[in-house]
Order: sequence, then structure tokens, then C-alpha cells
Amino acid sequence: MTTNIPSATRFRRILLKLSGEALLGSQDSGIDPEILYRVAGEALEVQRSGVEVAIVIGGGNLFRGAGLAEKGMDRVRGDQMGMLATVMNSLAMQDALEKLGGSCRVLTALGIDQVGERYSAHQARRYLESGNVVICAAGTGNPFFTTDTAASLRAVELQCDLLLKATKVDGIYDADPKKNPAAKRFDRLSFDDAIQRQLGVMDLTAMVMCRDNKLPLGVFDMFAPGALAAVVCGEPVGTLVEV
Repeated sequence: MTTNIPSATRFRRILLKLSGEALLGSQDSGIDPEILYRVAGEALEVQRSGVEVAIVIGGGNLFRGAGLAEKGMDRVRGDQMGMLATVMNSLAMQDALEKLGGSCRVLTALGIDQVGERYSAHQARRYLESGNVVICAAGTGNPFFTTDTAASLRAVELQCDLLLKATKVDGIYDADPKKNPAAKRFDRLSFDDAIQRQLGVMDLTAMVMCRDNKLPLGVFDMFAPGALAAVVCGEPVGTLVEV
């Protein structure tokens, strides 16, 4: 794969947060191989331009622990099942990255030695520096924390320059643009403003962690061709949230 991304990218190391639903494509559940390979290809294109890439993937396309907890299941057990769903998605992404010629390591917050190495921030940084895409699976390893929070935590631990949240819309709006055609899109926001407005970008814990660690957050449409590459080059794509 060749890259058309300029070598002078703005960011040295990024973490890409994908929802499990992003992998659904047109399916009702599971993983759409076309979407999987497209995301993997764009991540590799960015990496080959000189940007180190870490990834956190949710598990909502396979299982949602919070949903079953609302129906009476023990929340801790439900969240643990949700963590396992993120591991399945991570293994699928690893397979796609490697089939496209990339090198990838899956590090899990749960001890599952047969499928992934136990997560260590220091080891993850070494893998990134040596040319691997690093996928951080199983959330934080603890119940009651979302994969958004896991993404912000891992991005801070891995000393990333930017946390990117891939969505199905081209940034942050003051209302749902699919329901309200008059919704206003923001080019830039402060974390305090986003939190105060309750814009629902990420959960509060994740937003506060980014704010307190001065970690910029970019929100963009992953399904727009070339959007990821444009973001890492500093182009005005999506919405940028800063302190």
C-alpha cells in the first residue's frame, strides 16, 4: 500500500476510538468485512506516513452489558461480557491489519494470554515505537467504565498527541443532525463548553480525563473517504475539542 499523506503530519502519536457499531456496516449485528478492511487500510495509511497509531474498539455490535443489566443481569458480569466483545472486535481488526501487510499487537486489560498480551503502557509504547499498530482491548478491565473512558485513559497513558473519536457524522452538533436539519456543527469547542452543554460527545469521565490532561479530542466522520488522513495532517475536518 502506498500513501498519499504528506510526511509533515501534525501529530506524532494518535489513538483512534471506534465504536463497535461502526463495524456493523449494513448488518444488524456482527462485523461487516468491507468496513473492517476499509478502516484497517486507512489506519495503515496514516501509520505509514509516520504517525504511530493505537486503537480502542467498543463491543456494541456484539454485546452490550449495560443493556442486560437493565433487564436484571448482574452489572459486573454483564460488563465483563462486554469486555470480551471488545476483544473479539480487536482480534478481527488485528487480522485485517495483518492481511493488509501491517504489524499489529493486541494488548488486553483482562488476562487472556492465548489471544492477547496483558496490557502494559510501557510495552505498548515500545510496540508503537517499533512500527506496530497497538489495539487496546477489554476496556479498562473494570466494570462500570465505558470504552470511551478506556480510550481517554489509554491515550493519556500512551502519551498520545490526539484522541480521535470516529462517528457517523462529521463532527459535534448542538442537536442530532439526522433528526434536526437546522442543527449547528461546531468547528472548535473547549472541553468545559462541551461538558456544560451536555453535547454527548463522550461520557463525562472520558471528557474530564482529556481536559485535565490537556489531550485534544477530534470527532470526525470515519466513513468520509480520507477523513482520518486529513485530521492527522491538521486539516479542518470534523470538530476539535481542546482545553
